[in-house]
Amino acid sequence: MPTMTSVESPVQLDAVHKTYGSGDSAVEALAGVSVSFPAGTFTAVMGPSGSGKSTLLHCAAGLDKPTSGRVTLVGTDLKGKSETKLTLLRRDHVAFIFQSFNLMPALNVEQNVTLPTLLAGREPDQAWVDQVIARVGLSQRVKHRPGELSGGQQQRVAIARALAARPAVVFADEPTGALDTNTALEVLTLMRELVSAGQTIVMVTHDPVAASYADNVLFLVDGRIVTQMAAPGVEAVAATLAQLGAQAKQARGQR
Repeated sequence: MPTMTSVESPVQLDAVHKTYGSGDSAVEALAGVSVSFPAGTFTAVMGPSGSGKSTLLHCAAGLDKPTSGRVTLVGTDLKGKSETKLTLLRRDHVAFIFQSFNLMPALNVEQNVTLPTLLAGREPDQAWVDQVIARVGLSQRVKHRPGELSGGQQQRVAIARALAARPAVVFADEPTGALDTNTALEVLTLMRELVSAGQTIVMVTHDPVAASYADNVLFLVDGRIVTQMAAPGVEAVAATLAQLGAQAKQARGQR
């Protein structure tokens, strides 16, 4: 398979292994993962607990260094890059939505949302910022600080912050986990629209409904991609997940 250019594939992993610990206590979190995430696509990463989903996300984003293999992010090979270079690369091209919101408590909603853009030395697009805040349902709360918001509302601020900067890649780890159903669907619809506009989203989720908004679902078991599904439907995703979970449980019981 020919190597994709950075424009075609902003995130690429080649034979990535990640081992934690050493000797008898070593745990192989990723066991030689090769995958590319093309520009303008929405990929969900799923699998039983402990399958390596978050490790895959962290290695792809340069937050964690692989034990071996190569990760290319927006055309840059991450191997040997200093923490400063990695930070600048992420600041300019990447956004994150984690389960922990990581909001600045002293800043209000609007200030939190525009902070990454300002830190990158760019002027926020106010019309777009207003639109994103409206889409996550927080137009009435723009002057509120995180301490005045519920957990679900804080997660919506974190999502708006990630989307407002219009990054090349959004890495999301259970982005709708703390949201009520209606807000979750609203946020997934917004993410879907961003992909249509050329953004690339890689999302770890356990929720078949969230996965059904993706173009493609990768299923991980024991650090390996065991299968994938294009144009995923909720029932098919749930059935595959249940089957893989049962197989993983059985395999662990036999060890």
